[in-house]
Amino acid sequence: MSLRVVVPIKRVIDFALKPRVKGGAAAIETAGVKFSLNPFCEIAVEEAVRLREKGVAKTVTTVSAGNGKAADVLRNSLAMGADRAVHIETDTADATSLALEPLAVAKLLKAFVDKEGADVVVLGKQAVDDDSNQVGQMLAGLLGWSQATNASKVEVDGSRVLVTREVDGGEETLAAALPLVVTTDLRLNTPRYARLQDIMKAKKKKIEKTSPAELGVDIAPRLETVSLAEPAARQGGARVPDVAALVAKLKAAGAV
Repeated sequence: MSLRVVVPIKRVIDFALKPRVKGGAAAIETAGVKFSLNPFCEIAVEEAVRLREKGVAKTVTTVSAGNGKAADVLRNSLAMGADRAVHIETDTADATSLALEPLAVAKLLKAFVDKEGADVVVLGKQAVDDDSNQVGQMLAGLLGWSQATNASKVEVDGSRVLVTREVDGGEETLAAALPLVVTTDLRLNTPRYARLQDIMKAKKKKIEKTSPAELGVDIAPRLETVSLAEPAARQGGARVPDVAALVAKLKAAGAV
């Protein structure tokens, strides 16, 4: 079997940093902030490369939407082993795709997947900046494909794909027909570290470019962010002498 795999990826504020609200604007501060490949997307790239190494996948193509800075994560994916990288250039102010709504991203990916003639789309279940967890499901709906979300194990068995996912009661395994959209969970794999020589080779590789206009997709926003604020500071705890005092405090707070 020679599957053509497409892996959408996203550039986000590094997961180790705490995002800050931009003063006087309903937006996240991005100036002087470290960015990296979304952790769930990194897992998706790793899984796609493993499928190619097993001889299941023929090609692995990564794609990302955003301004010129999105090229950083595309080169990262090439260093990890992707065969091709495609940049959907937009005129958004940042390359995190925060300005692109999930439906717009799904429509861009649908047009791209149709153009590529892909068999499987593997993408992170969510991005750590907005935590929408919507693009994979929307994409499957637009394509009319099977979907398996929150995958913790993926096995290709002939013309079908077995996807194990964690549920409240343990695990369940889905048998999905191709073509298929798979979204990845954290337990699916541990992404490899790109070797220095692979990073240097990735810098010399060509990143293909396209645009929403070429794909025939309107990415105009349909939603408006009215306000954005950081969570209220957590109040300090207090010691109580006995259970009666604890119950009294809970009643005063309206908790019981």
